[in-house]
Amino acid sequence: MKLVSVADAAANENNLAGDDYVRIGEMAKKFGVTLRTLRFYEDKGLLNPKREGSTRLYTRRDRARLKLILLGRKVGFSLRDVKQMIDLYDPTGTNAKQLRLTIDKSEKQLGRLQKQRQLLDDAIGELNEHLAIVRRLLADRTTSPATAAG
Repeated sequence: MKLVSVADAAANENNLAGDDYVRIGEMAKKFGVTLRTLRFYEDKGLLNPKREGSTRLYTRRDRARLKLILLGRKVGFSLRDVKQMIDLYDPTGTNAKQLRLTIDKSEKQLGRLQKQRQLLDDAIGELNEHLAIVRRLLADRTTSPATAAG
């Protein structure tokens, strides 16, 4: 499952020994986000880059957290949910609490997404039906003798 592989990547990248730092522009480019997005995540306490003057330097830990943030947003989690899940990470513990919370939130989100999918499928079906009716009406009116004479 992709969530596990991302979580494992985050755990593996948490070791800061010999850490290489990335500036905000490189970080934004690497992850396809704006500088404003990175600053927003920092303001919300999701990222905590090292500061040298006005320069933000992102660690491997920040990069791992950003991967998880973006994955969470992609599947529809709120930033609050994402923060709750990743803040529970403990590099020295079993992280059972974090994993249980992640399962709970993921199951609930999956239910919401499945309901949204059903609503979208219904809307698409209705729109296709109405589109077929409108196309038939147009075809009838463009091939009728009254229209041809007009």
